[in-house]
Amino acid sequence: MTAPSATEDSDQLLVRAEHLTKVYPDGHVQALLDVNLAVRHGEYLAIMGPSGSGKSTLLNLLGALDQPTSGEVYFDGQPLSRMGRLDRLRAEKIGFIFQSFHLLPMLTALENVQIPLFESKLSAAQRQARAATLLDSLGMGHRAGHLPNQLSGGERQRVAIARALANEPVLLLADEPTGNLDSRAGGEILDLFDRLHRDRNLTLIVISHSTEVAQRARRVVHVRDGRIETDAERQ
Repeated sequence: MTAPSATEDSDQLLVRAEHLTKVYPDGHVQALLDVNLAVRHGEYLAIMGPSGSGKSTLLNLLGALDQPTSGEVYFDGQPLSRMGRLDRLRAEKIGFIFQSFHLLPMLTALENVQIPLFESKLSAAQRQARAATLLDSLGMGHRAGHLPNQLSGGERQRVAIARALANEPVLLLADEPTGNLDSRAGGEILDLFDRLHRDRNLTLIVISHSTEVAQRARRVVHVRDGRIETDAERQ
C-alpha cells in the first residue's frame, strides 16, 4: 500500500496539508518549505526527524495550534483558514499529548482528565463518570485521587492520554510522548497507542526521535530541513 496523495478521494482523508511553508517572524528560520501531506481516517502515522527538522512545527500546523506562512491545511475537507473557531475544532475533534504531560499540579488525576469537558454540556456528575471510565480503561482507576507529583512518569502520561481522549476526538496528536519515560514505561505507552488505534480506529500522528515509535506506526514520514524526505507505509 502506498501513502495517500493529496488528490485521493477526500472522503478517505481526515487531514491534508498543501504547500505548507512556515517562516518564523525574524525571517531567518524557515521551519517548513512547501510540504504536502495527506492522512487518511484511521491511519497510524509517525513523523520522524532530527531536532530542528520541522516535525514539531508540522504537527502544530496539522493540529491548528499554529498557522502557516503560506499553504493550507484541510480538516475533513474544510480549510482551516476559513474556520472561524479553531479553538472549537481543537476542543471537539483533536486530542493532544505532550512530552512534558502538562498536567495541572493542584488537580488530581480525575480532575485533570475532566479539564477538556468543562466547556461541554455534560453535568458535573457526567464529567466525573467519563473521566473515571477513561482512567479505568487505561489502568489508572486506582490512582484517580492522586496528584501528579504522586505519580510516576508513565502514570502521568496515561493521565494525559485519558485527558486527550475525554472529548472523544477523531484525531490524536502526540509530541514525543515517550521522550521523558524510561524504556519500560515508554513501551507501555506505545502498547496503549496500539490498542487505541486498533479498538477505537483513532487517527494517530506521533512525532518522535525513537525508532521504537517508527516500528509501531503503520506509516513513517521522515522530515529533514523543513521538507519531507521519505514517506512510506510499512508492509
